[in-house]
Amino acid sequence: MKPQAMSVSDLNKYMKDKVAEDEFLNNVYVKGEISNFKHHYTGHMYFTLKDDKSLIKCIMFKTSTATLNFMPKDGMKVFVVGSVSVF
Repeated sequence: MKPQAMSVSDLNKYMKDKVAEDEFLNNVYVKGEISNFKHHYTGHMYFTLKDDKSLIKCIMFKTSTATLNFMPKDGMKVFVVGSVSVF
């Protein structure tokens, strides 16, 4: 019996549903170093948060950037709070 392949959309929906139901991932604190920072003309901020072994891609939406009291820069060590999402 051959395994049946799922579509990319089906896999993304499955992962998104699993992540959304995990309460820990809906309010998680992470520490790391900012790299590849871009302040987009729409007001959103895009960056990578990394440590010596791994990295995650991050987005800070415009609605949250207004409350910052500093401008993020590559190389900054930060603590962030947010939620994990699958797009």
